[in-house]
Amino acid sequence: MKMHISKTQEEVIVALADFMVNEANQSIAKHGRFSVVLSGGSSPKKLFETLASPGYRERIAWPQWFFFFGDERYVPATHADSNYRMAKETLLDPMNITPGQVFRMNTDLTPPEAASAYETDLLAYFGDKPVRFDLILLGLGDDAHTASLFPHTPVLHEKEALVKEVFVPKVSAFRITLTTRSINCAANVAFLTFGASKASAVHHVLKGVRNIEEYPAQLIKPEDGTLHWFIDEAAAAQIEN
Repeated sequence: MKMHISKTQEEVIVALADFMVNEANQSIAKHGRFSVVLSGGSSPKKLFETLASPGYRERIAWPQWFFFFGDERYVPATHADSNYRMAKETLLDPMNITPGQVFRMNTDLTPPEAASAYETDLLAYFGDKPVRFDLILLGLGDDAHTASLFPHTPVLHEKEALVKEVFVPKVSAFRITLTTRSINCAANVAFLTFGASKASAVHHVLKGVRNIEEYPAQLIKPEDGTLHWFIDEAAAAQIEN
């Protein structure tokens, strides 16, 4: 595990953006493309806007990037709460990413059908190779959930599926999510989180007693990859040296 602790939120975003560019360049040099899993929420929105800004957009070989999603709210793709819509507006459209480079979770289907269809998409993309993303971006909720792996939900114990639907009582809605099986096969997994409100969750995930029902993000441990934490000093305040 590698910790990347910055003083401010802005510095966290820049550190992760620089890391993504470097990893993308290495992946493209190695196998001609870069597969990245995007997360939703306000923190990645700032990251996407940074990647699309003049200081970064010219440094990135966009045609070799392929975009996936770690989870999706069960809403139409045009809905304000859609992770896909947020990424589309802040990154994919500004950078003229082609439809063939983007793999969204199809919420026009039923939740089980959407999960199954997305798993089919992943298997088709990787072909005869194992499903192994170059980079998965994750956020961290105040309750220590990540992707749509919420506390006390059955998806925490899913061992077979790469993608799964889950009803989340906390939000009274279905979500579609990558499972720990697909996340932990990635070459790199990077948490992006900042702010004092996340300090307790960060502490429990990194230093607390193992309890995946209460702190699902403890499940994220790449089997043959590297786990990164991009956080600010406020979010890291409760981590013991």
